[in-house]
Amino acid sequence: MIHSFAHTLGNMMFELCYFIGSLSELCYNAFREAFRKPFYPRLIIDQIYSLGIKSAPLVAVCALSTGMVITLQFGLGLEKFGGKLYVPKIVSLSIVRELGPVFTSLMIAGRVGAGIASEIGSMKVTQQIDAMRALGTSPLKKIIIPRILALVISLPLLTVFANSLGIYGASVIGSTELGLDQSFFIQKVTQTIKIHDYMVGVAKTFFFALFVGLTGCHYGMRVSEGTRGVGIATTKSVVASSILIVISDFILTKLFWIIETL
Repeated sequence: MIHSFAHTLGNMMFELCYFIGSLSELCYNAFREAFRKPFYPRLIIDQIYSLGIKSAPLVAVCALSTGMVITLQFGLGLEKFGGKLYVPKIVSLSIVRELGPVFTSLMIAGRVGAGIASEIGSMKVTQQIDAMRALGTSPLKKIIIPRILALVISLPLLTVFANSLGIYGASVIGSTELGLDQSFFIQKVTQTIKIHDYMVGVAKTFFFALFVGLTGCHYGMRVSEGTRGVGIATTKSVVASSILIVISDFILTKLFWIIETL
């Protein structure tokens, strides 16, 4: 039993080291090639539409419901201690600094990360990527870099969109369920949120976008078992990118907190 546990643990550590090494190599190659000709701006625009704009309805539903739920929860909890008037401040800061960026990124990891892995995996299975190489075209330039750049551009914009909708949903629940005047709610929100609060939340999403894009491309490019492999790559991509978002969120929050207190 101990031998089996040690064997499993060893395999997990090996896979983790292999994943981190492959992801770092892919990130380095993509960054290096992104500044070399030829450029494909049309492909980037197409990916922004496919990965970013088409995700807006999903992000909108998630942001609205999140803002409404946490307002109700904080309102019911703080009302017992006479702190209902602090709901706008607490909710708006929670949305802008934490919930908006993280929930939006997790939604994108589920929808877009899975889509990237399955699309590239299918191209690998049907040998479209091999044909591309045979014609002298770099899959890195035409497939991977446009998707990563599109995510780096789209995710921060989607987060700003989600923050606005989340605060709007919070103000609606604040006025209808908690009895707070909506103008008072908005006034407290604008007094509370500073530009650096907004920038901290949005800055995190640049890193989250890289994690989602690189992970999806990494697993998609390594599909090797036909259609079954595509399904496995899709699942691994969503799980890995979600874990990376959650873990890096703590590290980035701590880092920005240190910078703010300097």
